[in-house]
Amino acid sequence: MSAMMKVRELGASGVHASVLGLGTFAIGGWFWGGTDEKKSIEAIHASLDMGVTLIDTAPIYGFGLAEQIVGKALKGRRDKAILATKCGLRWDTDKGEFDGYADEKGPSKTPARYEIHRYLGPESIRHEVEQSLRRLGTDVIDLYQTHWQESTTPIEVTMEALQALQREGKIRAIGVSNVNVEQLRRYGAVASAQEKFNLLDRKLDTSGLVAHCVDRRIAILSYFTMEQGLLTGAMRAGRMFPDGDTRKGNPTFSAKNIERVNSILADLRPFADKYHATLPQLVIALTARQPGITHVLVGARDPVQARENAVGGCLELSADDVKEMQVIADRLPSVPR
Repeated sequence: MSAMMKVRELGASGVHASVLGLGTFAIGGWFWGGTDEKKSIEAIHASLDMGVTLIDTAPIYGFGLAEQIVGKALKGRRDKAILATKCGLRWDTDKGEFDGYADEKGPSKTPARYEIHRYLGPESIRHEVEQSLRRLGTDVIDLYQTHWQESTTPIEVTMEALQALQREGKIRAIGVSNVNVEQLRRYGAVASAQEKFNLLDRKLDTSGLVAHCVDRRIAILSYFTMEQGLLTGAMRAGRMFPDGDTRKGNPTFSAKNIERVNSILADLRPFADKYHATLPQLVIALTARQPGITHVLVGARDPVQARENAVGGCLELSADDVKEMQVIADRLPSVPR
């Protein structure tokens, strides 16, 4: 690795984290057809060794499994990580708003083992933080985020509960996820907003959220940064996805769309060669240079992927090259709806 991992502050929180963060959605096994605990732990260790400090997880990822694996991986290395997790998706209460059915493989359109509710009541948040602290094997969470928003609890009440946890030292910084501008205004002074964003899915650009965050010094963490592998340029047209994989039947991953995306990504390869990087590493670095995006979350299911991803958080792209690459990236098709 020729350059150091970039580090940026999470808003105005005083908490600094690596630009490249390890997302543990896949580690929980949900949507992806299972998980390998040994490889997952090795992926977390490899990330830390490469300078990745930001580890993002959530209780809903495998119904506690991802948090448990992260906790095991950080045993003895907790001081090397900025640990982010979430609250607000419960599978053990009927309070709040019904979100859907699910089992260990992912969401279900029909009744299944779990009935998930979005709920951000104060007593629920306090219950969830204690459960997360236990699973993660730590006494403090660096960034605690509301996972999805709901209408049965006033945001101001939710924020009061989070601030209480902050005063008690159970959490260091408060973040949100999947919000709109009005919701973010009501939250007030938060450190970060975690939102779906990538070079194929740029709805965030027109939502007003980026401008709001930049103006108020709120960090933006992108998730689905690589659009579930499509932005690697390595996905083959006609690839078959197994049951339990969220990409199965998704028009984003149709043979035609994969071919179209790959043909445009190929025009970025000369820039990847210039920086002695792979195409995925270049895409990670370019995403981190998008307006308002401060941190990019990318998943890894084994140490090889983790090491490769980490390089993307170290690349120093010139302003001129970013401008040229942006012209190419703007040709990418929007995610089909």
